Amino acid sequence: MEHLCRMELMRIPSFGGEIAEVSGGIAFRGKLYDGYLANLHLRTASRILMRIETVTASHFSRLSKKAAEIPWELYLHPGAVPLVRVSTHHCRLYHKDAVAEIIMASVRNRLTQFVNDAPPPGDPANAPGLFIRGTDDRFSVSIDSSGDLLYKRGVKTIAGNAPVRETLAAAVLMLAGYSGSETLINPMCGSGTFAIEGAMMARNIPPGWNRSFAFMGWPAFKPAQWRHLRNAAEKNIVTGPLPPVFAIDRTSSTCELLTRLVSSLSALDQIQVLEKDFFDLCPKDLSAEPGLVVINPPYGKRMGTRRESRLLIQDVMRKLRADYPGWRFALMVPDRSDVGVISAHWRFHTIYHGGLKLELLVGKLER
Repeated sequence: MEHLCRMELMRIPSFGGEIAEVSGGIAFRGKLYDGYLANLHLRTASRILMRIETVTASHFSRLSKKAAEIPWELYLHPGAVPLVRVSTHHCRLYHKDAVAEIIMASVRNRLTQFVNDAPPPGDPANAPGLFIRGTDDRFSVSIDSSGDLLYKRGVKTIAGNAPVRETLAAAVLMLAGYSGSETLINPMCGSGTFAIEGAMMARNIPPGWNRSFAFMGWPAFKPAQWRHLRNAAEKNIVTGPLPPVFAIDRTSSTCELLTRLVSSLSALDQIQVLEKDFFDLCPKDLSAEPGLVVINPPYGKRMGTRRESRLLIQDVMRKLRADYPGWRFALMVPDRSDVGVISAHWRFHTIYHGGLKLELLVGKLER
């Protein structure tokens, strides 16, 4: 999903950083507020790390010396106890606990010089995190600017079986070409992640609008600057009527929980919750014009046998072809062979969900 994240960064108003795709993510260089903007606006990123130093060391004494030279007071308040996470690959210093202890010792020793600066009260969930990644004896030192992973939007308070993370839901909607100007149907909705994420995208509500971030506890954090960035983003939030977003499930208890959640989200008033089986659903009853239908059917442990999963997906495809002419669709499946013959204009994308490698099929159904 790196290309999606890169495109998101490029579309952020007032973002001025340099961007490059790297394996498994995006690297960008910019001002401190560019990091704030990335946390606030990126829908597909899991977390934003700020690189603060790169150290070459093949002996613990060398690592200790270089770590002691890092100006930790720029990033951490005195008394802070960061969570240090270490990963190594092809490093002579492969003992992760020893590396972490050296980093922690350098933090403690450096910050004792600044004991007169009292740390501000912070959110325990956003305790400072340091990421040390060693490759071929080169150790990159980064500080986590996000805190909780960014899929935690601070909006959804319920979770179904094997819920899709909001970051993945946003990526699926982007790959399907969702613009927010068309009806969105999410049958088999479970906890409603696709519906809520789609409604937020249609309203242009930043994904980080309802949460806090670790960078708010940094010594350099400027609340006034953060308020200015939020005020600028608020001006771009869409108000007024929008095409509906339908969250549909056949389970009564699921719909009841989701209805209560949606009723508390006044800004997302285009979401409608319906209790109905997908195979009994007629899209013409919901929208006169074709839109987008997104389906994450049961598979794996939720479905039972591999054969049952394959048969269900084949039934879903027959239903889509019969009743959704002109609609665009996004369908998550465990294996592309389950779908059968597809149109030459449809596309598969490999995605990962809950440790499973899946296939996302997107396209437009013929009229």
